[in-house]
Amino acid sequence: MTYGVASVMKWSKKKIPNSLRPTFSPEHGVLLVLFGSFLTGAALAQQWTYSTTLALICAFFALQAEHPYIVQIKLRKSLKPRYIIWGVIYGSIALFLAIWLWFQASVLLWLYIGAVVGLIADAISTIKGNHKSRVNEIISFAAICLAAPLAYGATIGSLSMPAMAMWILNTLFFSSAVYTIKLRRKKTADLKPGIVYHFIAALVIFSLYSLNYLSLLTALSFTVALIKLLTILGFQDWYRQARFHSIAIFETRFALLYIAISSISVLPAHLPP
Repeated sequence: MTYGVASVMKWSKKKIPNSLRPTFSPEHGVLLVLFGSFLTGAALAQQWTYSTTLALICAFFALQAEHPYIVQIKLRKSLKPRYIIWGVIYGSIALFLAIWLWFQASVLLWLYIGAVVGLIADAISTIKGNHKSRVNEIISFAAICLAAPLAYGATIGSLSMPAMAMWILNTLFFSSAVYTIKLRRKKTADLKPGIVYHFIAALVIFSLYSLNYLSLLTALSFTVALIKLLTILGFQDWYRQARFHSIAIFETRFALLYIAISSISVLPAHLPP
């Protein structure tokens, strides 16, 4: 059986041209951000319809379309048809679904504009060699976290301030990883930027709660990021020296905890039939 599988894989490599083999983003963390944000938006809508499913597929392919284009930009003058072809395929699927959903809820156009702005900013940063800068990564997270209001808007047919507040909350939480991960690098190992970021983020979330855009429990879900920061401060040597696999598991567990709390916090005691 093992020999048969190996033979099929070897045959596929020989028979399928390199330009036709699909390309997928190797960064699994962004998929967690996408699906987690989408789940919080769907939970806020308190229902799941066929439009919700289409929105999820649209968001997934939009994210996949970004990868080959950015890789091609990094390659500069070395044109790779594989990335162009699959970028067009993924982008076409996302565009078709986006237009379909737009006919159902025209307000989604504003979210599309935000996603395009994020893609353009990422492309410009890549050209300038600042792809991994804090600012660009936060902008990228903000664009991905638009999945929350997308899920809400596609399901309900409109947007609301709580939906946009959920987008801000998701962006602030997931962007906190930008500051913690960079503690592992000597050039960005300073603790002050991360502490300042978490303080400002907490103030923003408190303001959203004060305006009744977030419930108390939803706002408190950000304490997961604060607990993670305190844990890192208490075990700095381990965090800076541990293998990346261990850090990925560490970050993922806190992210899953946040997604669970924020999603459950917006659900009613009993879901509508």
